[in-house]
Amino acid sequence: MVTMAAKEKIVAEQPAPERRAGADRRAAGAKARIVIVDGHTLFRRGVRNILELEGDMEVVGEAGNGREAITTIQELTPDVVLMDLTLPTPNGIETTQRVKRELPHTAIIVLAPNEDEDQLFEAIKAGAAAYVLKDIDPTDLIAIIRRVRSGEYLINDKVFSKPAVASRVLKEFRELAVYGADAQPIFAPLSPREVEILDNIAQGMTNKQVAYALGISEQTVKNHMSSILRKLSVNDRTQAVVYAMRQGWIKIPED
Repeated sequence: MVTMAAKEKIVAEQPAPERRAGADRRAAGAKARIVIVDGHTLFRRGVRNILELEGDMEVVGEAGNGREAITTIQELTPDVVLMDLTLPTPNGIETTQRVKRELPHTAIIVLAPNEDEDQLFEAIKAGAAAYVLKDIDPTDLIAIIRRVRSGEYLINDKVFSKPAVASRVLKEFRELAVYGADAQPIFAPLSPREVEILDNIAQGMTNKQVAYALGISEQTVKNHMSSILRKLSVNDRTQAVVYAMRQGWIKIPED
């Protein structure tokens, strides 16, 4: 059963003071502060050695289980956490939920042993910024860390590229749309084109598919999405879709 807290997590806006702390570090050119959470010491040390070769990254802590992770992350307030999904109780998803509830500014990259749609679905609900396999190439992991630290939610492209997962996420959207029907409208409404783009994304389309459907470039879609996120004051397109549904600007997709 999906709890109300889990539903609210998808659309929760991050508190301004905590978001500013991370933004201030980025603006000052400080190194990305990273905590590695994994049950295997050898894996943690290997990842640490790789990341610390990068001049803009610093591994400030490690944890071998969920409870230790929560304590370490609370104390160190890192910018990015690498979170193993296969931790014993509390597992990676439960730990991610706890961290995002208490430190919403911290970006979490979940590390999975294999592609699993159930885990991917739970990861996005928990608030993870990215979902990657543990055998990822180090160069790719470094690039992802930099992107999520800058505020990107890479997990959404992965979700919407998988029809089965997208369907489950959109079902959550429908429930949220009903629950939030009385929400107040925002100050700056979206343009007709922005609503059109958001409506297509709500149907499960990728940026590339939206561009093809509307006869525009993929870069134009991305530019519109940046405008949408700015106007709605949300962090990613998942939240933007939910907000637009709650306001009644786009239709709730049919099964």
